[in-house]
Amino acid sequence: MRVDVEFSSGATILRGWLYRPEEVTGPVPLVVMTHGFAGVKEWVAPFAEVFSEAGLACLVYDHPGFGTSEGEPRFEVDPPAQIEGYRDAITFAQTLDGIDPNRIGVWGTSFSGGHALVVAATDRRVRAVVSQVPTTNGWANFRSLVPSVVHPLLHAAIAADRQARAAGRPALTIKAVSDDPTDMVAMPGLEAYEWLMANGPQVPTWRNEVTVSSIDKFQSYAPESFVRRVSPTPLLMIVADQDTLAPADIALASYAEALEPKQLELISGPHFTVYDEEFERASNVARNFLVAALSA
Repeated sequence: MRVDVEFSSGATILRGWLYRPEEVTGPVPLVVMTHGFAGVKEWVAPFAEVFSEAGLACLVYDHPGFGTSEGEPRFEVDPPAQIEGYRDAITFAQTLDGIDPNRIGVWGTSFSGGHALVVAATDRRVRAVVSQVPTTNGWANFRSLVPSVVHPLLHAAIAADRQARAAGRPALTIKAVSDDPTDMVAMPGLEAYEWLMANGPQVPTWRNEVTVSSIDKFQSYAPESFVRRVSPTPLLMIVADQDTLAPADIALASYAEALEPKQLELISGPHFTVYDEEFERASNVARNFLVAALSA
């Protein structure tokens, strides 16, 4: 059972889907879920379907400026706004009939895997958190993805974007991915290009585009500062051992910093394996963790 929903986050309307488990009576727990960097909610929906089959309601939505949600400038990856969206989604979920307001979990993947950690650390309404192939340290992740020789070009583009915005001109944008190694992109490499181009174009609201400011915000994002504060909320971190987009070594260092109760699921493969070859494993371990943590 899936219905369209919308809710406010500040002055922005966020839109998504509410999944309700079938043949379940009484108030049920709910998981708030959203997509990663330059993503759309359609990529999250398969996980919500697995969770709802196990008796969990799910609220899946697009970040501000992405997909069907409102928000300007379009395609701007803004961590504070996205984190606030999570918290407003929790508030909205708690108003829904048939939802237990005291059994709310959060699930995030890739860039929103970092958001889920921040939300769980700062919002004690959260009863459980799943952080899948997460970005846990923006600066370290940025340095691992972008060769140092490219840094001056990126910083020049960031400065030019700030001047353009100050003059009232539209935000500058770049491609999210490209198969041309000479292009300035948000997510370098063929792995990201091949997966996004295989899964993005069939979603009408998706664009291979992010604002230049998104890169500025990425490099200054520091979810690692919040990892130790997640406790005592139960944490599941799912890490792909060959991940270079959200590097496994950075995620594992953050997991080591986290306090109990915590659980690690190490999956063999690169970043996108959790959406494809290892989807069943990634979704099932998250489902089992959430069902146990959100039980009455």
